[in-house]
Amino acid sequence: MHRTHIATYFTPEDPDGLRALYAYPENLTHPWLRVNFVSSIDGAVSVSGVSGGLGTPADKTVFGILRELCDVVVVGAGTARSENYGGAVMSDDAQERRVDAGLAPVPPILIVSARASVDPDSRLFRDTTVPPILLVGRDADPVAVANLRAAGADIHRSDNPAVRSIDIEKAVSQLNLPRILCEGGPSLFGQLIADDAVDELCITTSPQLVGGAAGRIATSPHALPTPMTPAHILTDADGTILSRWVRRRPRH
Repeated sequence: MHRTHIATYFTPEDPDGLRALYAYPENLTHPWLRVNFVSSIDGAVSVSGVSGGLGTPADKTVFGILRELCDVVVVGAGTARSENYGGAVMSDDAQERRVDAGLAPVPPILIVSARASVDPDSRLFRDTTVPPILLVGRDADPVAVANLRAAGADIHRSDNPAVRSIDIEKAVSQLNLPRILCEGGPSLFGQLIADDAVDELCITTSPQLVGGAAGRIATSPHALPTPMTPAHILTDADGTILSRWVRRRPRH
């Protein structure tokens, strides 16, 4: 047992350094699936049903950088509803950096919903500059799908009633969006783990105890232990811990 030698102080004054720390691997030959979550010290994933109560300034900064670096933001329909998701928002400077890096100015939101249970009047459609992508199951209600398509969604279907991790990778590959940022929720993250589909986890540990009945960041019927190694650990003056964990062996 020894003190970790890779912990360092969080430095929001060095955004270029943070972007380098969180950069995706270069020359990707297949989609790279990054998951981002915030959790309390005692493991709560939310406060009163939403993750916002766990946020800190450092977490907000890294959240923005992760969105800036990705091709697409993936989120489950339940999380999109509970967190009142709109489209991704990028500053003019961030959009310019993205274009210089060969990315679209703003990443689209991809919602995973086997039953197409997404409100076409939600902020995902009203408050966005980029139409959302919707990945639905084979048996999704055709009327709901038609309404979402009419609202502007780019619809993709799974070959099965459920939406699996391989369906997400198939959709983003077809759209040439290999740098995936998944923002939850716990059920979707648990499925990704069970499908052995996670390449890395970025997790913020918020410096507070919560208690209550909040669940974990990942839940699933079956466990699949996946060895990970820390790429970096950052600490902020307020006690926030930001760590990035990468799987020890390639998925493909």
